[in-house]
Amino acid sequence: MITRFAPSPTGRLHRGHAFSALTAFTAARTAGGRFLLRIEDIDQTRCRPAHEADLLADLAWLGLEWEQPVRRQSEHMVDYEAALDQLISRGLVYRCFRTRKDLAQAAQSAPHGPAEPFVGGPIHPHEEDRWLAEGKAFAWRLSLAAAHEALGGFHRLTFQEQGQGPAGERGRFVARPELTGDVVLARKDVGVAYHLAVVVDDALQGITHVIRGQDLFEACHVQRLLQALLDLPTPTYRHHRLILDAAGERLAKRKGGETLTDLRTSGMTGAQLRADLGFGW
Repeated sequence: MITRFAPSPTGRLHRGHAFSALTAFTAARTAGGRFLLRIEDIDQTRCRPAHEADLLADLAWLGLEWEQPVRRQSEHMVDYEAALDQLISRGLVYRCFRTRKDLAQAAQSAPHGPAEPFVGGPIHPHEEDRWLAEGKAFAWRLSLAAAHEALGGFHRLTFQEQGQGPAGERGRFVARPELTGDVVLARKDVGVAYHLAVVVDDALQGITHVIRGQDLFEACHVQRLLQALLDLPTPTYRHHRLILDAAGERLAKRKGGETLTDLRTSGMTGAQLRADLGFGW
């Protein structure tokens, strides 16, 4: 068994991160396997070295140990670009010139609640050439239509859930990438997107079990599709419960609140937090 914990240094870690890291670490240790740490820092507009230093100190304080060297996504862009180039050469992605503002306005104008998953497709070549000549920014989107044709349908895209999804999902499932629509795989300001980088990383690092929170269960659909398109292995998934705040809401960096650094500097020990979260070692 090879597991991983893959935080993004966009803020300080909280109890939810600790629970996830401890769950992955404990699973690997119990099975006599390996635990890896990966720093997902491809979004250089939001990631900060100070946050990475804090999270490394927090994880060591928790009592975790991981193999060296640590894989930092920012140091391996060539791997992700190679995967993207493969998809481009096979006509599985297309240039989308719609801005975030365009998409937000489209979502707000949806007449019957939330907007449908984005399904676009390439624009006319003449118009595309004109916009490229004008220097108009674009994102590379995965084409569900092209992917469906390349694979002969999505019915063979299965994955194994050993944990539990947010609605109690467990066992073998058929992925439904149509639920996510034509997702963005690369954008000029942040480079490649999370979904593409994570499937490449998991394959290159030999991850056998992806252990993460239930909030990422839906990501399995598009990630399973990318694994098939890139001929990458599919790990076993094990989603776990989320740690909630006093109001019953999921902990999140953007909400602020108590961090592991706060607990560490207050005098709490890593062993005390492990016990609080249900880890007795």
